[in-house]
Amino acid sequence: MDDCIFCKIVSRKIPKDPKEIVFEDSEFMAFYDLHPKAPVHIQIIPKAHLTSVKDLKPGEEKLTGSMVRLAKNIAVEKGLAGYKLIFNVGREGGQVIDHLHLHLLGGWGEAPRTVEI
Repeated sequence: MDDCIFCKIVSRKIPKDPKEIVFEDSEFMAFYDLHPKAPVHIQIIPKAHLTSVKDLKPGEEKLTGSMVRLAKNIAVEKGLAGYKLIFNVGREGGQVIDHLHLHLLGGWGEAPRTVEI
């Protein structure tokens, strides 16, 4: 898609510093978010343009499963003990870029402990 920022990153029309690319193979790319919402914020995208989770067709469930598995592998590689995985779906769900992507957020350190009363 010509006007998609993630497609431009995949095609190298928008260059990324190699240190920003966390993972790349023939199907997926993962890179640090330009505007991180956590100490570690990585975007995981399919290289093929798909707009959103809501546009997945029957049989494409494997794609999102592969993205989640890739996120888990990256989290282990980055030493994240805990993390969040987020698919924003549609504008009303917070999706800003119209290309399917999974946010991997982590790096906050130890979770706060609950206090018994």
